This record gives sequence, C-alpha cells and structure tokens, in this order.
Amino acid sequence: MQRDRFKAFRIHSDATGYHAGFEDLTLDQLTAGEVTVRVAWSSVNYKDALAATGQGKILRRFPLVGGIDLAGHVVDSSDTRHRASDTVLVTGCGLSETRDGGYAEFARMAANDVIPLPAGMTPRETMIHGTAGFTAGLALLRMQQNDQHPDLGPIAITGASGGVGMLAVAIFARAGYTVHAISGKPEHADFLRQLGAAEVLPRTTLPMESRPLESVRFGGALDTVGGPALAALLACCTPYGSVASCGLAASHALPTTVMPFIIRGVSLLGVASASTPRAQRLAVWQHLATDWRPHALDAIATREIAFAQLPDVFSGYLAGQAFGRTVVRVADDT
Repeated sequence: MQRDRFKAFRIHSDATGYHAGFEDLTLDQLTAGEVTVRVAWSSVNYKDALAATGQGKILRRFPLVGGIDLAGHVVDSSDTRHRASDTVLVTGCGLSETRDGGYAEFARMAANDVIPLPAGMTPRETMIHGTAGFTAGLALLRMQQNDQHPDLGPIAITGASGGVGMLAVAIFARAGYTVHAISGKPEHADFLRQLGAAEVLPRTTLPMESRPLESVRFGGALDTVGGPALAALLACCTPYGSVASCGLAASHALPTTVMPFIIRGVSLLGVASASTPRAQRLAVWQHLATDWRPHALDAIATREIAFAQLPDVFSGYLAGQAFGRTVVRVADDT
C-alpha cells in the first residue's frame, strides 16, 4: 500500500450520470483534515448502500469517497490529541455526505471527529458496532441522562432484526435492562434471544391506529421505524419513561397527540448520531467497551468481506436481504 497512490471507492454524479467504483487517489484529492489515517476496517450500513447506488440522496457534494465508518491507525497529525501510530475510529461526522469517507486505504479526518480506540476493543470490534452500535449506545446514554432505569420496566426495541436494532438488544440487555424485541421476522427470534432479548414480539404488538393513551406496557423504547409504531410506543410507555427515536424505516410521519407528554410525562428523545458532540461520543464508546459491551458481539458480525468485494454487497442491503453486520477488511490490521 502506497500513500502516494491508493485505492478508494469513489462516488460521482456528473454529465455521465451517477456512478461509483474503485479509483486510485492521492492524499491531496481527499477532503482536508488535520489527521491522516491508514484505514484498516470499515462497515456496510443501509445508508452506505443508498449512497453507493444513488437510491438515496445521501451525498451533498460530488465526488466523494463512500463509507460512513472507519477504524485504523494515524500516520500523520497536526493536532496534539492524535499521534502517529495511534489506533482510532470515526463514525458519522459527515463521512460520505460532505467529507470523504472510510472506503479508502487512507482518509483525512477533522481532528475533533477522531476518537481514540477504547481500551479493550479492537478496530474490527468498533466496526461491528459502527454507526449502528454507536446510535444504539447514544440512545441509551440519552435515555439514562433523562433518568431511564431498569425499574421503570422493559425496553421495547423496534426493528430488532436490523443493524441498529440487534445491537440495541445486546447493548440494553448488557446494561441491565429487560429487552422486548419487536420484529417482523420471526425466523430471527432465537438469535435475538441469544443477544439478550427476554421476549421477542411480532410487529402486530403495536397497534397501527393507537388511541392517544394505551395501557402501559413498556418502561421505555428505542424506535428505528417511525410512523404509527412510534406513536404506539409513546401511547403505551410508563409515566416518565423515555422513547428514543433514531430511524424512519417505515415512515417519517408521527401521527400522535400531546397526551403521552402532558398526562404521563413521557419524553420523546431524538438520536442524531452523525452530529453528536465529541464529549458524548467519547462517553458512548467508553461504555461500549466496558459496561455496555455486548456478550455476543462476534455473532452480530455475520459477514466479513475483503475491500475488493465491497461493490457486491450493496444490492442485498437494498433488497432487504442483509442480516447482521458486515465488516469490511480494508487492509491488514497492523
């Protein structure tokens, strides 16, 4: 691997149309940043598939290197917080939106976005988490900051068979919560129980036309789907419980009323992982490496691919065929 010319998966939208593929780049072609990282690992998220294929409006400028996650080793830094040979990670922070991302052998990052590898974790393990696990951890952090605790009752997690959902099941269970996983894929029920779910419930558990208030069923929730499911979670949450919203797999709309808020004091918490302040990022990763560390993290990584195989996986994500986390081995982890 040579720093003067290296391989990157780059996305274009120009006079010839929308296209993406491997190219040879130089460092000065990358987005400017104080820290240069030799990328060892990345991951594949649904958002990456949308960006690579043009099926979603993810990129805000072109061309850009794809990949919203990366882990690797610092080779140069003008910021004293990061030194050559440090092992680091970056998730979100505009990668593959406004900045070149992790699908390259080298990346240049803004120093404030670079997180030191937490003690006890490997770069590969951070990418099993990636943006998905970080999002789940951030939701738990926000809920605990809002006084969520296990005694309030079970935590419902929607979309539990998806990337964020399954990591959330494992993370919340590890943190001492009783988890009720809600999934439309009953074939994954045993796997979700292996991750720590006390119960696995069908989607029909949540009424799609819920009343302003339903009987209390959950102490709190993490919702990845939006729409009527989120409204139903609010309606059946215990007084002063929290419902964290981090996705819109079903709908961006929220057909609810103020009743859960003004009668039961339920809190609706937004989880915006891409723009999380650095202090919270550091706190989440410290928890993920210690008291929130999933017991079955390796089981969640259902596929590992070489960098050259990257273009072959996106269609499966868009077709809803992906299960578990896909980690990308960009280079030897040395």
